[in-house]
Amino acid sequence: MTELLEKDRNFIWHPYTQHKTAMQPFEVVWAEGSFLYTANGKSLFDAISSWWVLLHGHCHPYLIAKVQEQFSRLEQVLFAGFTHQPAVLLAERVLSLLPSQFSKVFYSDNGSTSVEIALKMCIQYWHNQGKSRKRILAFRHAYHGDTFAAMSVSERSMFTNPFSEFLFPVDFIDPPLRKSERGQSLQQMEAALSKEEYAAFIFEPLVQGSHGMLMQDADELSQLIQYAQEHNVLCIADEVMTGFGRTGKLFASEFLTCQPDIMCLAKGLTGGTMPLAMTICKEKIFEGFLSENKEHALYHGHSFTANPIACAASLASLDLLMKKECIDARKRIAENHSNFCKTIGEDTQAKHWFKDLRQQGTILAMEWNSSEQTGYTNKLRDEMYSYFIERGQLLRPLGNVLYILPPYCATAQDLEQTYSTIMDFGRSHFGSVQSSDAWKEV
Repeated sequence: MTELLEKDRNFIWHPYTQHKTAMQPFEVVWAEGSFLYTANGKSLFDAISSWWVLLHGHCHPYLIAKVQEQFSRLEQVLFAGFTHQPAVLLAERVLSLLPSQFSKVFYSDNGSTSVEIALKMCIQYWHNQGKSRKRILAFRHAYHGDTFAAMSVSERSMFTNPFSEFLFPVDFIDPPLRKSERGQSLQQMEAALSKEEYAAFIFEPLVQGSHGMLMQDADELSQLIQYAQEHNVLCIADEVMTGFGRTGKLFASEFLTCQPDIMCLAKGLTGGTMPLAMTICKEKIFEGFLSENKEHALYHGHSFTANPIACAASLASLDLLMKKECIDARKRIAENHSNFCKTIGEDTQAKHWFKDLRQQGTILAMEWNSSEQTGYTNKLRDEMYSYFIERGQLLRPLGNVLYILPPYCATAQDLEQTYSTIMDFGRSHFGSVQSSDAWKEV
């Protein structure tokens, strides 16, 4: 054990970690492109974009240059009563990529806080109008963050159980998953709205990430949004994970025929360089806070709201995101995923390893057959994690659901190695399988 790891063990409490049973963490000393490099000389392909935040890979020189440039000019200023160019330019640029109804940006630090702000906006919007709309509608299997309001609108689980008495009541309906019964979600929403006047309906559009990359039908989700808005329910799209090209378009909401009233963005916003989040709303919501009465203001803020360096990083990331090379890379990754799925489906043995294969853009999820129930605590998770780490692949399964969500700089060869390692795991766990090279470079 290195001196640093010894100090880590003495001083650090890691997230989502049971320290009694967890394996020793890996000491990362540097990173470049799609790879992490550890103190013991190991290289790891970052197949999950370091928790879904990296868009362009590690230590991109253009991002570094823009961050350094901003650092030398203005590193931080309070955002109450002050403004600065990076924040204004970033808000203007992101809004230009969204439907024209969106008009205002509220900055914060991470996905959880962007959701907290969205919920506070909706509840206070009705409060300012003298209307008592306080209840929230959400999807089952949701994950919206780890702060208290975000936990409240998320799936009740082992993550939220210790805090259940502190979470506000939320009504849940089934998400319109691609393989679920059509119309079921809308029927549940109709029943809910017949009994209650809701402040908001919050959802992860198209892909519910942390519950196993569950994927929805865009047309049915559009119907739910339309029905909610017809009943004056404000709709919040949590695009913290799905934003910035992950789903095949810049934003998952682009697949919808009805647009939400509020959108939450974080993770890939800065290209993975540092924390920053946005809560973006339509003009009608902003106008609901305009008043001579100071109590109608939104009293929410963070010390590092709209940090200039983070805003500069985001502008640089958007520069890269909109380049033809990046657009082509996202298409290629999606095609490679699709070809790999076809390989599995055409293999007489491999196709039986999986309960389900699902893909949306650059996101590929593989739900392995298991003797245990599908879920985060499925024991197959630890077996898979160790297997892939030993073979140079950073894949962090969600229970028995293995997913690939790579940075856009990942090459076809990088992905081919990941696919091959997955097939090797299948052989070792389920038995031999006919080899195939059909998923290779497209």
